[in-house]
Amino acid sequence: MKYRTLVLLTFLAAPALSAQLKPVPAPNAADRANVERLERSLAHDSMEGRGTATLGSTKAARFLANEMKKVGLVSAGDSGFYQRVPMFMPLPRPADTSAAGRGNTNPVPGGRGGTRVITAPRAPDPEACQPRDSRGGSLYPAQKTAYDSLMRMYLARAARGDTIDSLPVGGRGRGGAPGGGGRGAQAPVARPTRLPSLADLDTVPMERRRNAVNVVGMIPGSDPVLKNEVILVLSHYDHLGMRAPATPGGDSVFNGADDDAAGTVAVLEIARLLKKSGSPKRTIVFANMTGEETGLIGTNWFIAHPAFPLTQIVAGFEIEMIGRPDSLAGGPGKAWLTGYERSTMGDMLKQYGIAIVPDVRPTQSFFTRSDNIGLARRGIVAHTLSTFNLHTDYHQLSDDVDKVDFDHMTAVIHSGAEAVRHLADGPKPEWHTGCSPQAPAQGGRGAGGR
Repeated sequence: MKYRTLVLLTFLAAPALSAQLKPVPAPNAADRANVERLERSLAHDSMEGRGTATLGSTKAARFLANEMKKVGLVSAGDSGFYQRVPMFMPLPRPADTSAAGRGNTNPVPGGRGGTRVITAPRAPDPEACQPRDSRGGSLYPAQKTAYDSLMRMYLARAARGDTIDSLPVGGRGRGGAPGGGGRGAQAPVARPTRLPSLADLDTVPMERRRNAVNVVGMIPGSDPVLKNEVILVLSHYDHLGMRAPATPGGDSVFNGADDDAAGTVAVLEIARLLKKSGSPKRTIVFANMTGEETGLIGTNWFIAHPAFPLTQIVAGFEIEMIGRPDSLAGGPGKAWLTGYERSTMGDMLKQYGIAIVPDVRPTQSFFTRSDNIGLARRGIVAHTLSTFNLHTDYHQLSDDVDKVDFDHMTAVIHSGAEAVRHLADGPKPEWHTGCSPQAPAQGGRGAGGR
């Protein structure tokens, strides 16, 4: 994709260049109703679990694009609000329950020498910067044996080019299938795989091509200089799709109400609130990514095929899993920021009185387990806002909309809108010394760019 010239887009912005974002009004009943409308739509059974490159995902993308258009965003994809991600369905393969046999061994059409697409691992990088206790000691245990073992397995599979599911929380296995919960080896399941380029779709028969898109819109900046800098606000709208019900008539849809319909709703709502608050100084790009659950597919494609140079992105602000309060963060309306200690972003937002605190569960390595890490490893200050309280519905059929706290969610979205407003109009966040994921680890081995 050719780089867009943001100057041309911002030329179309009507407000005066001196305009600044106005304070975001306190949430009201209409805001809450809109949050609930969006959430119930995205987490509805008709979206079929929003599995990557499925019909349900296509329905969800269409819904998101329509909402961005209603808000009045400028489209920023290669096809209107859509940024196309080339996907295909591998041919079926024989079952193989051996350790070496699991994973996707289908060659990628159009790839050099029949190579496979290797999904980017979301393993924790060596902790160059760690949260500290009151005595200056690390809050991370000296040995994270179980988790490190899981990560070694993950990296080994990713190195072979296997299609990898997202990481379990706290080492809880999914038994090789969504919702598996450690039930033992499962029959291999073919999953859509990313192609190297859009042109490679021509090498795949029509019946094996799959539709996948990121949904991207923007509010152009108004400042003569800062309009060429970008704040990226993102979420992932995909989830785990569907499965055959365990019992006749049982539930078959992984609705993903918290993970991450909630974050996707936040991106739409933050865009709506800020569009009403005047023109930002910096350009704000709102992106709902596909394929997070299958290896950051959408985000990695966005990074490889940006609508503008990545050097223009000065901050990434992801929202994921804000549907339920977290008592450790302070309860309803309060949220935490992954990797808070790594950059100046958290303290900048704190000084504005925004209800965001440091990650309250640092041993879970959440900083490296969402789309933000793809940006952070390229030098962009990028964090994730969340209120995930380790509820047991994570990646289960039970992650339904009836468990969402809409008052809490509306309040967190308001805080998110205030945060983005200050990122767009205030100082740029910076990594603390030695805290960027790109910083060399002990022994000289880089942590970024895997």
